[in-house]
Amino acid sequence: MDTKHCAVDGWVDAIPVPGPHGTAAFDLVVRPADFDTADEDAPDTVITCTSSNPQITHELLTGIQPGDLLRATGTLVQPSTLGEPARLTVDALQVLSTALIPVLRDMVLDRYGDYVVILDADHDQVPVFTANGTWVGLADNPDAITHLIDIHERVTGGDA
Repeated sequence: MDTKHCAVDGWVDAIPVPGPHGTAAFDLVVRPADFDTADEDAPDTVITCTSSNPQITHELLTGIQPGDLLRATGTLVQPSTLGEPARLTVDALQVLSTALIPVLRDMVLDRYGDYVVILDADHDQVPVFTANGTWVGLADNPDAITHLIDIHERVTGGDA
């Protein structure tokens, strides 16, 4: 098994997860060194990282989010089988850049009596429809939904 002490810069692909015995694990996505001149189909490298250092584990589980750029330093173990990811046991971690905003992609349909709204974590505005699909309008934010529904009911005589 080929091992090497090194530092690797890459982006966190998903929220780090707790592991056994106080460890934490995450995948680091590393771009080719010659990314600007490489073929646009050149694959990124995924390195599976783990750490048992309590300070690093705490930071991974409470402060790191997808999209953060990290420098992970530790012992890299090359895979013994082609196609498996390399494994890095992290003994030092540095945040080089944080993601601009948390990755939120949740969308929820909710009912307000005879009305349906679509709450999207990525947008403040809220589309409002009647339960049978008639467009009511776009509320500026979730707090303005009931105001928009009140206006619609006054204009339509309360027929949703």
